[in-house]
Amino acid sequence: MPQIPQTLHELSVGQLAARSGAAVSALHFYESKGLISSTRTSGNQRRYSRDALRRVAFVRAAQRVGIPLVTIREALAELPEERTPNREDWARLSGVWRKELDERIGQLHRLRDHLTDCIGCGCLSLETCVLSNPDDIVGERITGSRLMPEGRKPPKRT
Repeated sequence: MPQIPQTLHELSVGQLAARSGAAVSALHFYESKGLISSTRTSGNQRRYSRDALRRVAFVRAAQRVGIPLVTIREALAELPEERTPNREDWARLSGVWRKELDERIGQLHRLRDHLTDCIGCGCLSLETCVLSNPDDIVGERITGSRLMPEGRKPPKRT
């Protein structure tokens, strides 16, 4: 059986961008972060294996639900090289991420529910403000309308 030339299994950065819907700059960024990898031709052009298509789709789907790139990179590092993430990989990893997403959703709901309180104060600096001082953590130690870095004195007024 004749061998398929390796060049048919590889994509240029432009081809990967066109097929994945990601910008070339995004692909370069993903590569710099270790999310995808390429080889170089003798002319120093990047070439991506076809599994990069599914990896890019995986990265973009995870980003859409708010997963940080560091977490995505750690997840992809668990997969064997040259293997595309599949449905089982996504199910396993998304199950791990679900708790984190549920916590974020809860936090966003609390912020939304307290947002109207801020309209009344107008400055977001009251010691009980749920946005600038969640759960009044700083109010347990100090009072005042401005939060200064610890160890720093307020400027003298002249």
